[in-house]
Amino acid sequence: MRHTRSQTNSRRSHHKLTNPALAKDGQGNAYLRHRVSPATGDYRGRKVIDHSARLEKRAKKAAASHEHSHAH
Repeated sequence: MRHTRSQTNSRRSHHKLTNPALAKDGQGNAYLRHRVSPATGDYRGRKVIDHSARLEKRAKKAAASHEHSHAH
């Protein structure tokens, strides 16, 4: 059965986006709840990711991606 525009729009009035639930770690950085803080590598007060090693690996990969052993 066909629905009027007002019925359709009334139903769609609840189809809205919500803001993500953010939390703050000890240094005041915002992160998504129930996930590791990307700034510190902490989860529930424990260090679960060695953040310094991750940053070094990322920098090394970025530097290596621009060097080539052949001529263009």
